[in-house]
Amino acid sequence: MSRPMSYPAGGPGKPRRSQTGFHDGVRAVVYDRYGPPEVLRVEEVPVPSPGAGQVLVAVVATSVNLSDWECLRGTPFYARLGGLTKPRRRTLGSDVAGNIAAVGPGVTTFRPGDEVYGEIPMGGFADYALAPESALAHKPEGLTFAQASTIPQPGPIAIQGTATVRSGQRVLINGAGGGSGSFAIQLAKRAGAHVTGVDNEEKLDQMRAMGADDVVDYRTRDFTRLEPFDLVLDMVAHRSVFAYRRALAPGGRYRCVGGSVPALLRVLTIGVILGRLTGRRMGVLAVRPGPANFQPLADLCVSGEVRVPIDRTYSLDEVPQALAHVGEGRALGKVVVKTGRHSPGDSTTL
Repeated sequence: MSRPMSYPAGGPGKPRRSQTGFHDGVRAVVYDRYGPPEVLRVEEVPVPSPGAGQVLVAVVATSVNLSDWECLRGTPFYARLGGLTKPRRRTLGSDVAGNIAAVGPGVTTFRPGDEVYGEIPMGGFADYALAPESALAHKPEGLTFAQASTIPQPGPIAIQGTATVRSGQRVLINGAGGGSGSFAIQLAKRAGAHVTGVDNEEKLDQMRAMGADDVVDYRTRDFTRLEPFDLVLDMVAHRSVFAYRRALAPGGRYRCVGGSVPALLRVLTIGVILGRLTGRRMGVLAVRPGPANFQPLADLCVSGEVRVPIDRTYSLDEVPQALAHVGEGRALGKVVVKTGRHSPGDSTTL
């Protein structure tokens, strides 16, 4: 659990301001070792300074991704890349939305006060976060900060994972009750597919609400033994490649986004060979991130063609609960953390 912290004069959410206009210390949720949510705590930290090509974002909202849970726990093993024995970055949170507070040398796309959103290299569960200029886009006026924060990582996964879907195809999405899955259901339906969503029993209604034609509780039914599919998009791979091959119709395609390391390695080796031998393509979806790849989904959300599936919101002090809600498989769509104090008036120039 997060521990209480002592706030500077002005009370919670109102740290002291220095003579430059920035806070002497701001809140961030930090951790120093891999483990359960209890290793997280709220600390007062210095305000980061943007370097060349960077901007400082006054964070309004940060959505929780499964990757945050994995980096907290240090599992699967790829979550430890860059920090085998302890976390390389002390603050989690990659999908942020907020206001530009300051810009570093060479930044030309943004200026202080601009409303932005994007996927950053962690650090979003804080009042301020650094971001490469190239990682951000201007926030659409038609989206709230909370809504915009749900799109940067799940957007490219959903768009690229369903890019080959055609009208009349049978599509199955495993792990469809979370953020990426909820978007993917809607995009596949928009393309005219018959969509089956797979997740736990508590998420069946959520998947129906997103447009799934059929829903499956993975704990009671084996989706690889249903009528075969033209596309299986798997958010949580852990099964045998032979089971996945069984789930595919002739000419079908299996693509996984995440899962256990052994499962991913099996797909990349045995799965690729097996797919070629049987006329069914199997592989790992190599997701292309960045604004060019998430803005198309934001446009669809603004137009109302795709819904933003926000389950609930938490405060910075409640980040441990937010991460547990996602990591333990209870989130119905996206979970968002709000700092609760930033507005364009907080922005200034270094």
